[in-house]
Amino acid sequence: MPSKMPSPTVLDRLLEIGELFQHDMATAFDGTGLTPARVRVLWVVQHSGPMTQQALASALEVSARNITGLVDALEQGGHVARSAHPTDRRATLVSLTPAGARRMAQMQRDHAELTADLLGAVDPADRAALERGVDAIAERLRALIAADAAQRAARAEERSA
Repeated sequence: MPSKMPSPTVLDRLLEIGELFQHDMATAFDGTGLTPARVRVLWVVQHSGPMTQQALASALEVSARNITGLVDALEQGGHVARSAHPTDRRATLVSLTPAGARRMAQMQRDHAELTADLLGAVDPADRAALERGVDAIAERLRALIAADAAQRAARAEERSA
């Protein structure tokens, strides 16, 4: 007699949703030269306005070297432009080009449509609870990740002492 497969857990479903989003993004960006990391840069610049590469690296929690590569690729693709900082001659500002702004406006429309479509699968009476639950899960996961990072840093410090 075959054993019964266990029912998927909430974590199983969340992982599946993450994989589905990654697949959807890969399909949507196919042939555009955009990657999830490059789109994150565009998203931050769109929402924060022109900013230095250092500020971008900080906002995205990546190295200056990493942000340089991302901005280089986005600039070559016509999505962003670099310009001199008006008050700091050592700094360069990154801003969206008109083509980048149009791309981001389209992404925002697509994002809103997908949000509406996905929430349309949930009974209206359950939507507020779903949003609170998703927020709570995200907050808890952020806290667990931060605690783990702190523990790793403490262990590394103990080993080096």
